[in-house]
Amino acid sequence: MAVPQPTDGTRWRCTLCGNLTRFDVTRRSKVVEYVHVDLAGEPTVEERKVVEERIESVRCRWCDAVDQVELVDRPGAGASA
Repeated sequence: MAVPQPTDGTRWRCTLCGNLTRFDVTRRSKVVEYVHVDLAGEPTVEERKVVEERIESVRCRWCDAVDQVELVDRPGAGASA
């Protein structure tokens, strides 16, 4: 089950314990990298472009619940100064 990515106005919250701050995230990415290999054979990634990225699961670090995360509004999101 894919988990939605938080936005500027939302954040994750564990539905079991209420955790808002600590999660283990498993994500799958498809990337294109420009790799420069020096004359000694040491590779260095000089450019990285994410073509596709998907969060596969989110585990709460507090209660160890898997995929029990919901998106909630961030405090102050949408409020004008």
